[in-house]
Amino acid sequence: MLTRQKGVNMPTETSYILPYTTFEREEWASFDTTSNTKLTENEIEELQGINRQISTAEVAQIYRPLTRLLHLYAIATKERRQITTSFLNNRIRKVPFIIGIAGSVAVGKSTTARLLQHLLSTYTEHSSVELVTTDGFLYPNRILEEKGILNRKGFPESYDTGRLIQFLADLKTGKTEVLAPIYSHLEYDVIKNEYQHVTEPDIVIVEGINVLQVQSSKTKLTKSSSQLFVSDFFDFSIYVDAEESNLLEWYIDRFKILRNTAFRNPESYFHRYAHLTDEEAVKFATDVWTNINGKNLRLNILPTRSRANLILEKGTNHSVSRIKLRTI
Repeated sequence: MLTRQKGVNMPTETSYILPYTTFEREEWASFDTTSNTKLTENEIEELQGINRQISTAEVAQIYRPLTRLLHLYAIATKERRQITTSFLNNRIRKVPFIIGIAGSVAVGKSTTARLLQHLLSTYTEHSSVELVTTDGFLYPNRILEEKGILNRKGFPESYDTGRLIQFLADLKTGKTEVLAPIYSHLEYDVIKNEYQHVTEPDIVIVEGINVLQVQSSKTKLTKSSSQLFVSDFFDFSIYVDAEESNLLEWYIDRFKILRNTAFRNPESYFHRYAHLTDEEAVKFATDVWTNINGKNLRLNILPTRSRANLILEKGTNHSVSRIKLRTI
């Protein structure tokens, strides 16, 4: 029986301490003592997002140490699998190390994923690094329209989670080639009959707002009633974090840039917004955030933050200011 001692504050259900060790930027940068991974300014420019200004210092101080950590995790995981393979008389096929990257819309998940893909591929032990986004696992617009949830694209119910879980299960069972559906941001829809061919990768990075969520999803993997979640297949997971006020500002900035670039294309789903004034663009983007993205963040995305192995905390200028690493 658990009893309360006089003068001792007993932990409550909502007051437990999360199992993370926090590192300030300078200390984190000091952990990269052996890697030779580098990126030129031109390479960084190609990898960064629409309104993401990633400096060489940011790569050196944040992403190089993170890449080294992931490299060490991948090597250790591979060695553990080799023990199992040996025990089972080589009956296990090649299985990739899978990294999940989660976070809000506009936080910079895609840039983080591309940087890590590039840096990890410089290691000879795992030169084949694939990046898969969960956008391709959204239901096609016609199905979302039939369900009456096109305006909830990005919410848990808008994804074919069973298909995503089957994709990850195929990777983890060592299938030689696995297909991932492709999403077009130009068409704002999944492209019919077009796929990303993922062939015997060493590492797979899975990036999306939904990858750490644990909403119920019954799949065809088993006849039992037990549930599988996307994160069950991850060897390591990262949550990219920022204050919502910053996220809204970044979302508005990105919308205004797209209004003047991609939306100008007559083929773009959002071509109708290409001629909005600055004032109209800010109002429209703010309304979208208030009614969709912000709501999804608070209800479905932010609650998954504590499930990540590592949290990258960003400040006002997109720069990572603090890193939290799960210690248990």
